Amino acid sequence: MSQLPLNIDMRDKRALIVGGGSVACRKLKKLIAAGADVRLVAPHMDPEITALLSTGGITARVGKYESRDLDGVFLVVVATDDREVNQQIALDAIERRILVTVADAPDNGNCTFPAVLRRGDLEISVSTGGRSPAFASLVRDVVAGVIGEDYGVALERIAIEREKLLTERNGSTYNKKIMYSLAKQMISELEKHKELL
Repeated sequence: MSQLPLNIDMRDKRALIVGGGSVACRKLKKLIAAGADVRLVAPHMDPEITALLSTGGITARVGKYESRDLDGVFLVVVATDDREVNQQIALDAIERRILVTVADAPDNGNCTFPAVLRRGDLEISVSTGGRSPAFASLVRDVVAGVIGEDYGVALERIAIEREKLLTERNGSTYNKKIMYSLAKQMISELEKHKELL
């Protein structure tokens, strides 16, 4: 499935997770980290999910999915162990033009979660369009062996320089060339440093 890679600011956007197992728990952690307003619905919840609920900021309902659970939702994560229920939730969400990802059948949804490598504010996503999340995770781990924490530090330095140029209201093409050149130089230095190790 052809997809558009896109980063979404989830702050103050409602996300619904349907399911209470380990997959739902992993997605819950990602959504919490992204600042989403998370609601969770499941007949039973993993002890780790219960612990996360006790930290506050997450609304949970013990019970089965109902179509009204989609009210006001921006993104749905479907992670139950019942394929028919998963498919029905996906159909309901798509009908209401809500983004939906289905853990056990990515083709039933309209978006997927990539495997993400974070180095400070630098994020590198690897996606297989839902065809093999395990493969995406392994590729991300290979990239992690090449892109170290020093790349996040370099990004911070470049961001400071960029902010200076923007503060001076110099968003010219010339300044874009300066930033590109600086970024290229820093990456080259990182690569040379790695060769010396």
